[in-house]
Amino acid sequence: MRVVAKIGTASVTDDNGVIDRGAIAKLCGEVAVLRKQGHEAIIVSSGAVAAGVAAVGLHARPTDMPTLQAISAAGQSRLLEVYNAELERHGLVGAQLLVDSMDFVTRNQYLHLRSTMNRLLELGCVPIVNENDAIANDELRYGDNDRIAALIANGVGADVLVLLTDTDGVFTADPRTDSTATLVPFVKADDPLLSISADANGSARGSGGMASKLTAARMASWSGIRSVIAPANRRGVLSGAVSDELVGTTFAPHDRTLSARKLWIAFAAEVSGTVVVDAGARRALTDRPNSLLPAGVTGVSGTFELGQVVDITDGDAVFARGMAAMSAADATLAVGESGVGHVVHRDDLVILA
Repeated sequence: MRVVAKIGTASVTDDNGVIDRGAIAKLCGEVAVLRKQGHEAIIVSSGAVAAGVAAVGLHARPTDMPTLQAISAAGQSRLLEVYNAELERHGLVGAQLLVDSMDFVTRNQYLHLRSTMNRLLELGCVPIVNENDAIANDELRYGDNDRIAALIANGVGADVLVLLTDTDGVFTADPRTDSTATLVPFVKADDPLLSISADANGSARGSGGMASKLTAARMASWSGIRSVIAPANRRGVLSGAVSDELVGTTFAPHDRTLSARKLWIAFAAEVSGTVVVDAGARRALTDRPNSLLPAGVTGVSGTFELGQVVDITDGDAVFARGMAAMSAADATLAVGESGVGHVVHRDDLVILA
């Protein structure tokens, strides 16, 4: 099997943001067990920013982007030092991969990234992936790399995505405030749980939360990949997840499969505007693969440009998302017109409902 294991900031650093070597040693030991069982593993690891906070002596995580990006560079090198040392104890070679959003939406970059990851696995390496926070063009918004882990899993054709966290899985309510909350052991591919709005708040050291993990689980499901949200401190959690044991909350794969590009459009891209369509256009988009034409558009909001992502709504609910084939200004001028191009091409359109 091919396994992608993502671990969050709160699980690889202590309360002061210092790298928890014991936690990384445990994870690397579990990866070594997978390798002995004949499986391949990719690690997606958060923690660079938190480690940078501790490394440069700050008292709290900063909020301004220049400082966040600067300290992530200081933290990333220290984080990889620990991973390399712990993997080496098992005779394994770690290989750092820093990615950004364009690696998934630009086809040439995506193909290069996929080729590199596959070759590293062929060479017996353990890729260690993180978002390239130090030079990211926009805010660090992926939510502790959860979405990136799902995109990586899609790209390498993983069999299972394991999202390691500081909770036991998904509960019926927040167990921190509700004593009656119980663990949800299994979620079907069409379960409404994959669409709910969960806690979006991460720890003081990280930027994720259960909401981003549910989004990642939905992305994996729509890639045909089984995913598991499980506690990072559980003994044998990776082997258990691979063996489909009850180690947290398991999400079944969906029959529907999307490309990494469409997953990025649907779940990872920043939405820059909204296009309102009539009932006929909605039926045309949802009943079969069609492009969105200006003739079915009744309104446009936002200041999006060509290539930016927009929500598509019938006025009541957002049912699709796509990459704009024209700017908001041009789309506004073309509202209701025929034969003037596409607002969103079908190759860049994802039906959400």
